[in-house]
Amino acid sequence: MPLPELTPEQRQHALEKAAKARLKRAELKKDLKDGKITLSGVLKKAEKDETIAKMKVSALLASLPGIGAAKSKQIMEHIGISESRRIGGLGSHQKEALIERFH
Repeated sequence: MPLPELTPEQRQHALEKAAKARLKRAELKKDLKDGKITLSGVLKKAEKDETIAKMKVSALLASLPGIGAAKSKQIMEHIGISESRRIGGLGSHQKEALIERFH
């Protein structure tokens, strides 16, 4: 399926929206790493914020202090979360398991 043709204005708007989303996710990851927000706080925010809900779980976990890409992959495998899963796609049991693991 080919990508839709966008007008220059639509393309510019989409690029600006994507840049804002990347910035918001970067700030969230920094706040998580600095301890300004908890994992459970992020999961609650994701329920109302589409930008956060579209963030990959692996990127979220790798932002936690002391957790890198390898450890986040290991944790996700243990809990049963797919590598491609996004925060908004987590089930209630998966969320509970993550909160319990990092509480």
